[in-house]
Amino acid sequence: MRYPPALLCLALLCGFAPAEEKFSYPVGKKDDAELRYVNSIPVLTVRGTPAQIGAAVGALALKPGARLLDYPRDLLKHRRVDLLWNTFLGSGRTMYKQFPPDYHDELEAMVKSAGAERDLLIAGNTFFDLKKVFACSAIGIDKGRSATGGPLLARNLDYPSLGYVQHYSLVTVYRPTGKKAFASVGFPGVVGVLSGMNEDGLALGVLEVFETKDGESQFDVKGIPYALCLRRVLEEAATIDEAITVLGKLRRTTTINVAIADRSGVAVLEVSPKHIIKRHAEADVCVTTNHFRSPKLKPARLTNANRTLERFASLEEVRKGKEMVSPDDLRKRLDAVNLGTLTLQTMVFEPATLRLHLSIGRVPASAQPLERVDLADLLRGKEADSR
Repeated sequence: MRYPPALLCLALLCGFAPAEEKFSYPVGKKDDAELRYVNSIPVLTVRGTPAQIGAAVGALALKPGARLLDYPRDLLKHRRVDLLWNTFLGSGRTMYKQFPPDYHDELEAMVKSAGAERDLLIAGNTFFDLKKVFACSAIGIDKGRSATGGPLLARNLDYPSLGYVQHYSLVTVYRPTGKKAFASVGFPGVVGVLSGMNEDGLALGVLEVFETKDGESQFDVKGIPYALCLRRVLEEAATIDEAITVLGKLRRTTTINVAIADRSGVAVLEVSPKHIIKRHAEADVCVTTNHFRSPKLKPARLTNANRTLERFASLEEVRKGKEMVSPDDLRKRLDAVNLGTLTLQTMVFEPATLRLHLSIGRVPASAQPLERVDLADLLRGKEADSR
């Protein structure tokens, strides 16, 4: 299927950033939900039904962070293609009809609780699939090379900051009724998951892929947005193989790489609307950026979009070494491939210990020290130390 004009790669990636607009989340509580800080990282904990979760996210995070609702339109304006807004919104409304009922109910509760405009929330939850903007880098380390003794999954989330988005990052810990608890590193109002880890130690991060082999389907407007698919994976799967099974049952929209790890190892899933290809670690290392590597999906000629090939090659250098690799070693490796003001978040997941190491709030995030967030107690509903 060919992309409609508004869905083409619009060259949205750029390093431009106007003067920063400072923002901090206010601490607060709503029923069983709470927003507080753990080692300077804003952490929102929510639980219950979709309506309860949506109401809590709306009141504690989206309402004070309502500036984010303008982001999709701001990005189009920045690239001087804001006349495409109605086309993007129309496609987003079509995709909203494919939202699973629980996520639909959560978004509607968020609209009501935050007093937000529904169309802006719909745009914020479908815009990822309707353009090519993410230019992320990720590296997985098997326990044979890990200084912690367990697998590590590290990634940069690269996205145009426009001078303010980096200040709205937060960790949301979800404890949905009848599903696995999980933590998402993202932004308020985003129902899906871009980076996260669940109570069983399954961790993942999404990286967009800009092209695939001729003849392969690149977009399905009737699919479920990829961030929602990855959330479903964290709610239902405990291992990489189980994640493939869950993902395979979902109708998918577009081409992505999924850097993924569980307590046993690491891998990359190369995903299109029709295929899921598992790429294993080699010599305890598994690297991915914004292009496919598997013969089934890799195009005959690769476009070096936002230095995807150089970033991949740089991270691959880790495989040549013999030294054990720590979370901060991975941060330094990711800093070597940072994209300046695009690098909004840098993180390392430890599946075996349910530990997160995270840098947010300043760009490039990879240049800043990682803050540790122990997720085990938060995922189990216990209090964690905070300051």
